[in-house]
Amino acid sequence: MSLSEEEEIKKWALKRMLKQIESERGDGTSLITLIIPSGGQISQYSQKLTDEQGTASNIKSRVNKLSVLSAITSVQYSLKRYKRTPPNGLVILCGEVMQASGKTKKVNYNIEPIKPINTSKYKCDSKFHIESLMDLLQDDEAFGIIVIDGKCALFATVQGSHVKIIHKFTVDLPKKHGRGGQSAARFGRIRVEKRALYIKKVSEEATNIFITDNLINVRGLILAGSAELKADLGKADVFDMRLKCKILKLVDVSYGGASGLHQAINLASDVMGNVKLYKEKEVISSFFDEIAQDTNKVCYALKDTMSALEAGAVQNLIIWEDLATIRHVVRNTDGTEEIIYSEGRAAAPAELDIVSSDVLVEWLAEHYKSFGTTINLVTDRSQEGSQFVMGFGGIGGTLRYAIDRSLYADDDDDIDLDEYEDYM
Repeated sequence: MSLSEEEEIKKWALKRMLKQIESERGDGTSLITLIIPSGGQISQYSQKLTDEQGTASNIKSRVNKLSVLSAITSVQYSLKRYKRTPPNGLVILCGEVMQASGKTKKVNYNIEPIKPINTSKYKCDSKFHIESLMDLLQDDEAFGIIVIDGKCALFATVQGSHVKIIHKFTVDLPKKHGRGGQSAARFGRIRVEKRALYIKKVSEEATNIFITDNLINVRGLILAGSAELKADLGKADVFDMRLKCKILKLVDVSYGGASGLHQAINLASDVMGNVKLYKEKEVISSFFDEIAQDTNKVCYALKDTMSALEAGAVQNLIIWEDLATIRHVVRNTDGTEEIIYSEGRAAAPAELDIVSSDVLVEWLAEHYKSFGTTINLVTDRSQEGSQFVMGFGGIGGTLRYAIDRSLYADDDDDIDLDEYEDYM
């Protein structure tokens, strides 16, 4: 079952926050990671923290000891806010982290996982231990792809927006022998033997890659290739029966290797429709289609898109999840407020009276409903996503009705669409 729009945004926001937490470091062992699993008892961990206070009192370094004791006290205070452990468990991260300026800043994160967490952990270290939380963010649905032709075999997985080539090897299969006589029969036998050995090797590699501890580690399997090799592989006696049961589709591709892999992904999207990568490709492809048809029902680049949003014209907002643009609300000398944008916080003019600053993608993820639009957070990992980010500024959308964008677009936002006609 695919995630709802709100669940996708919640998952993205947590992943973004964890990425920041993962980079934070403390001075000494003053960062506390407390993980309470689903069904854990708050009282049990409160007692553990009390015991840890006694242990921390023996730390020789006075500065580190005070930091650890302060963090433990903060975690204890956080626990008092919960009468019972939340359904999916609870993660508390607390301590003093180093800033770029060299000063320390106290942080206290209280995180309720998006899925039940089964890990129990208490750790004092120079970093937070959030590996188990990161594992929960992995997409559940992973698909295996085998691209096979007469020159090479490639094994890959597709999970969410990630395409990973796991293994590839080349082969030199003899072509059919066109001459008559006894040599034709002999070359034919050699060709059949080498072909059988090739399929056997591919089958063995597939078992090693897609089966772990006697369990299949992908939801389904796509066999792609030219000619009859892919069909012969799927029917071969040497091909693991457990994997045969997981074959979802056989697709014809024009190329082998990585090019064939991307073609296979497109052709098998109907059976992998719940994976984020294919949703992303579908959303951005519809955006490109509107441009190719010259319907004037698209917006792109920052000023264009924000103007269309404010007009209530955007039906589907598309934004790169790593867009660095900052949205500033500034107060003018006459007391009025206006919105300006900059690329990074440091780029905001120092002389401005800044009321608030927010990462634009985070602000839009929180306020998109007020514009009457849907939001699609995309990556730059797919071909379409990379094209959208590089060519259109990483922000745009499709519109409910046609708009003459020349009425509000900046010269800086003009994009030569002829550069992209080959792609579209």
